[in-house]
Amino acid sequence: MHAINPEIEALQKKSLEILVFFKEFCDKHNLLFYFCGGCCIGTLRHQGFIPWDDDIDVFMPRNDYEKLCRLWKREVPADQYILCRADENHFIRSQLTAIVDPHTTFIKENQKDLDIPHGIRLEVLPLDGCPDSRIKRKIQIFWGLVYQVFCLQDPPTSKGKIPELLGKAALCCFPGWKRKTKVWKFAEKQMSKYKIKDCKKITELCVRFEYMTNEYPKEAFEKAVYKEFEGLQMPIPVGYDAYLKMAFGDYMQLPPKEKQIPKHEAVLIDVDRGYEYYRGKNIE
Repeated sequence: MHAINPEIEALQKKSLEILVFFKEFCDKHNLLFYFCGGCCIGTLRHQGFIPWDDDIDVFMPRNDYEKLCRLWKREVPADQYILCRADENHFIRSQLTAIVDPHTTFIKENQKDLDIPHGIRLEVLPLDGCPDSRIKRKIQIFWGLVYQVFCLQDPPTSKGKIPELLGKAALCCFPGWKRKTKVWKFAEKQMSKYKIKDCKKITELCVRFEYMTNEYPKEAFEKAVYKEFEGLQMPIPVGYDAYLKMAFGDYMQLPPKEKQIPKHEAVLIDVDRGYEYYRGKNIE
């Protein structure tokens, strides 16, 4: 590892422990996953973590993703690793599913007011089929945006005043987390109803709008290939080049120095103590 500082290096070591356990679980149950984003780039460019990266993200096809969520809660003790996913009883201000180490602490800026499992995590993003019809595709993206607004309870702020006002109005129409949950659960069902096996392309919907509109060739994600990552063999999509160029452009080029920083705004990181130690304390 060539982390930018000791804190990031310790964080990456803990993240690697979660990854190894996660991979063993997926291998045991024949679940397909592959690195995405920073870890996929890091595998190819650094043969490990990007030096300033502060987490691990993976893709899973929707069927494997849902199976993972069912099996994990049944088989893995919560005092070992917690699967954290929003549902009618849990608002976590995230669209993703996280595999969290409860013996560590990692509190993001946007979650610091929530009493949830704040630990170092591996985050899982589902992949969905992308319909060929342009009308159906636009409707799919619409439901993806509805899912995002209601799951995060946050109107879009990067698309101008009108979408922001519409988002605020929609949220006001459904007060309370239980009602909002019904909306985003319905939206999730609508956006993910296109099966990968029936489509020519694949998309990611639990992400920012700029990535939601990407349409990847299905062949890029048909299987995983293994490359070196921190001395281990880890999976990336077989069509990694097509995926990464579409999502990130020239991914082998280092970003400017000012952008070589962790992507999450963490207000507290502790690799030795769990969140229970900090619960109830003033965290700024």
